[in-house]
Amino acid sequence: MSRLNRIITFLRHYSAARYFRRWTDREAFERWQERRIVRHLDIVRKDSSFYRNHWKDLPTSRWREFPLIDKKTMMAHFDQLNTVGVRKEEAFAIALKAETTRDFAPTLSGITIGLSSGTSGNRGLFLVSPQEQHAWAGTMLAKLLPGSLMQRERVAFFLRADSNLYQSVQGRRLQFAFFDLLDPLEQHLSRLQRYGPTLLVAPPSMLRMLADNIAAGMLCLPDMPRKVISVAEVLDPLDRQHIEAAFGQPVHQVYQCTEGFLASTCRYGTLHLNEDLVAIQKEYVDVKAGKFVPIVTDFSRSAQPIVRYRLDDLLTEAPACRCGSVFTAIQSIEGRCDDCFYLQDSLDPERFVPVFPDFIARTIIAASTEVTAYKAVQHASSRIEVRLSVADAAWPQAVQAVHAALVSLFERIGCRLPEIQFPPCEAEEATASYRKLRRVERRFTIHDTIISSNRDSASAGFSEEIPSSFPHTTL
Repeated sequence: MSRLNRIITFLRHYSAARYFRRWTDREAFERWQERRIVRHLDIVRKDSSFYRNHWKDLPTSRWREFPLIDKKTMMAHFDQLNTVGVRKEEAFAIALKAETTRDFAPTLSGITIGLSSGTSGNRGLFLVSPQEQHAWAGTMLAKLLPGSLMQRERVAFFLRADSNLYQSVQGRRLQFAFFDLLDPLEQHLSRLQRYGPTLLVAPPSMLRMLADNIAAGMLCLPDMPRKVISVAEVLDPLDRQHIEAAFGQPVHQVYQCTEGFLASTCRYGTLHLNEDLVAIQKEYVDVKAGKFVPIVTDFSRSAQPIVRYRLDDLLTEAPACRCGSVFTAIQSIEGRCDDCFYLQDSLDPERFVPVFPDFIARTIIAASTEVTAYKAVQHASSRIEVRLSVADAAWPQAVQAVHAALVSLFERIGCRLPEIQFPPCEAEEATASYRKLRRVERRFTIHDTIISSNRDSASAGFSEEIPSSFPHTTL
C-alpha cells in the first residue's frame, strides 16, 4: 500500500467519522447501515470459506438468521475464516514472540497480528490489513481527539501490548508514546512527567494509580491532559470518582476488543455504540433493566470477518443522549456474563437467582463513603469474599455498613443469605496494572441447567432502589 493511498484512506475515514456521518433520523441511519452490511457480507461470503459453509443457502438479506459464532468457534476455524491466508500457528508464533520480546513491529505478509489478553480463559488472535489499519486510525482519531488534526497532540497510550495498529496514528502533528504496562510504575511517572501528554489513554486501574500519585504530589504534569480516556477494563464508579477528581475533568471511555471498535463516548461523556462500524443485535438478559449481551457484526473489517459474534459482555442501555446521536447510548459495561453472581433461592435451594455485577458494585459503593477500593469475589454459592480498602479507624463501621447493605440486597431478591467474609484489601488487588481489573468476579462454575429461567429478571425489581449515582461521587 503506497504512502499516498495510506494518507487517502486515513483522511477519508477521518472525515467521514468526524464530519459527514450525521443522522437525525434512526430509520434513515438503519437503511444506510443495512445496505453497508449486505454489501459487506456478500464479499465475506465470497472470500471466506468458513462463512460460506456456515451460512449454507441462507441469502445475505437474512443475515440476522445466520448461525452465531463465538471465540471458540472463531479460533477453531481461524484458517478458513480469515480472508488473507494467515494460518493460526504462524500468527500465534509471531504474536507470542512479540509478547516475549516486547517488539510488536513484525507483521505477516503485511498483516498486523494481535493477541487478546485472554481474561475469558482462552486467548484470541486478531488480524488487520494495511488498509484496515489506516481506516481504523482515521476513525479512531475522529472519535477521540479533543481537537482537529491541525492541533498538535501528544498521546500517551498505556497498554499491555503495543501494535502497528496503534503506531499507525503517528504523524508530524501527532506524537504517540507507548507505555508498557509491564514496566515499573516509577518509570512511568518520570517518563510521563517529561512527556506531558495532551491525551491520556489507559486502563482504569492505571488511571487510578496515576490519580493517586497526582494527589500525593508524586506526579506533577506540566499541564493536565486535555482528555482522559479509559480503555480495556470496566470503569467502576468509585474509580471514576478518584480519577476525575485528580485530573479535574470527566473520564471518557472506549469499548474496544478483538471483535471491533464497539463504542466511544460523545462530548457529553455518554458511551455510544459505534453503529457506523458495527451492527449490534441485543440478546436481552433482563429486558426491564435494559441489560443485554451484544451480538456483533463488524461491517468495516474484511481480513478477519466478524459476523454474528456473541460476546460474553453484559451491557446496560441508557436513555437517549442530549448530544442527539442516533447511535444507541450505553449506561454501563458490566464486564463478563460469567461474573454474574448466582445465589440459592430462599425457598428452593435447587434454584439459583442471578445478581448482576453492577448491583453488587453499586451496593458496596452506596453503603459507605469510606470505601476507596474494593473487590467482591463469589467463591461458592454460599460464600462471598469482599475486600475493602478503608482507613483503619473506619474499618469496623464500613464493614458493618457494607455487610448490612449486601444482606438487604440479597433479601430483597429472595436469596438464601451466603457467608460474607471481609479479609483486608491488598493494595495490588485494588490497582493491578498488569492484568485486567475485575471488581466483581465469580470463581465457581454453575451449570446453566440449574439456573431458574423464570428468575432471569429477579434482579430487575430492585434496580430503582439502588441509586444510579451517589452524592459522594458528584464532582
